[in-house]
Amino acid sequence: MAKESLKDQEKNTEKKMAKEPRKDNTFTAILKFVPLVAFIVMVVVFRLDLLAAAPIAAFLAACVYMFLKRANFTESIKPGVKAARKIVMIFFILMFTYGLAECFMAAGVGAALIRICMAGGMTGRSVAPVALFVTALLSFSIGSSWGAFAASAPIFLWLSYIVGGDPVLTVCAVAGGACFGDNTSFISGNVALASELQGVSVQARVRNHMLWAILCLAISMVVFYFVGLGLGLSNVRGDLSTAMTKIPEEVVDNLAVTRPSAAKLLTQVRDGVPVYLVLPIFVVIVMSLFKMNTLLCLGAGMVSSLLLGTIAGTVGFNEWLNDLILKGYSDAGNWTVIMMLWIAAFGGIMDAMGVFDPLAKLAVKASRNSNMLMGWCGVLAFIGNMALADESAQAVTLSPVLRDIVNDNLEIRDPADREKYGIRLSLLTTTMGVYGSEMVPWHCYPVFFASIATAVYPLMAFTPYDIIQRNYMSFITVGSLLFLTFTGLGIRKAFRLPKNVPLRKKAENAPAPSEENAP
Repeated sequence: MAKESLKDQEKNTEKKMAKEPRKDNTFTAILKFVPLVAFIVMVVVFRLDLLAAAPIAAFLAACVYMFLKRANFTESIKPGVKAARKIVMIFFILMFTYGLAECFMAAGVGAALIRICMAGGMTGRSVAPVALFVTALLSFSIGSSWGAFAASAPIFLWLSYIVGGDPVLTVCAVAGGACFGDNTSFISGNVALASELQGVSVQARVRNHMLWAILCLAISMVVFYFVGLGLGLSNVRGDLSTAMTKIPEEVVDNLAVTRPSAAKLLTQVRDGVPVYLVLPIFVVIVMSLFKMNTLLCLGAGMVSSLLLGTIAGTVGFNEWLNDLILKGYSDAGNWTVIMMLWIAAFGGIMDAMGVFDPLAKLAVKASRNSNMLMGWCGVLAFIGNMALADESAQAVTLSPVLRDIVNDNLEIRDPADREKYGIRLSLLTTTMGVYGSEMVPWHCYPVFFASIATAVYPLMAFTPYDIIQRNYMSFITVGSLLFLTFTGLGIRKAFRLPKNVPLRKKAENAPAPSEENAP
């Protein structure tokens, strides 16, 4: 007993000697933003890879945390480790989505879809809207914007050249379509990431927004057609086979090095594949509609592409396992998973310091109702995407912040309403990250798209500004979602935001939501 009481006394003495965190003032408020500013400068100004910038920024954030909280290094990294633990499940989904994308591109699934959609031929006026539509379907089926763009850009740019289309209009259409799947697909890594971070299922998220996404696609196709009409583009009809013969061999060779599965897809589009190879797309969609586990849906897509690809002779078991599945897993693990771990750690430490509190309070202050609060959350997501220049970094960093803004400042009593808010936050995150990227010239999306377009179509040197200037799909998607969110309107009842959800009177004194009620 004496020893225990002595230990208790020592612990009490240590607690008394422990220093209190430094008080908030102008200096500490500015200091909190130093890691974020440093991160932005490294990524945007010095073009440092996120995989290198994120650990540096996380270490810098830990140092600031140590100073402000008077804590040791172990204590400073705990918020980062806690944040990283929350997204572990996402890594399994990402590995499956990367593997499925490789399977769909190399096994003939994507090629079958393209050939079906382009069977009727097209003109200079119609090449851009058709490019938008076909690339959107391809990106939806493979869940990858980069893969869809790399596969579609050489086809439609050379087809545009043949039928007298506009290369900038065409590349913007391909870019807009390529992002469609990243923002809407059941198998998109971005959709899975944002949904998991908001505590909602991928299936519920996709069912909620699909009609809106299809309408945005349809309106964009009409806009692209009339813009082409206004530009006086040719009405001479061309076909796919002619376009494929115009693609230089060095373009295919370059793709074989940078994106082997995309190069194989191009070859399959040229040579032709059986129509039944599109069936794995429907397998994934139907299983998702029946609310089956995401990993099961993705796994079924990979297995069905193997079975049908084996019958068609487009892929064998060894190639499927070693060159496609393992390639997808490796791509996810080599960069994406590691980067997201560091970004999550960085965001967790920054959030623990209350860095984003001023932005949250500003959003609350500018909001007169719950719809406006959600709209400002979308604006914050767009600003975060501009600052971090990467949609995954934006999602991992800002998703917890946006969730807390909603939980702390809205009196949400109905679990169904809570799910709707979580779905909308997830949709805002991906839309501002994926389509918002195509309005930011230094973002990795337009930079990548411009470099690929220049490589596959050497007749023009594309820049990120070319990707932005006529990207009507991005303008319509981002603009319509912000409008519908700020107003609370919806194209159908399930898409509308909940009504009569009051704002808390004083956000700073509002009780934190319980863990069991948090999304």
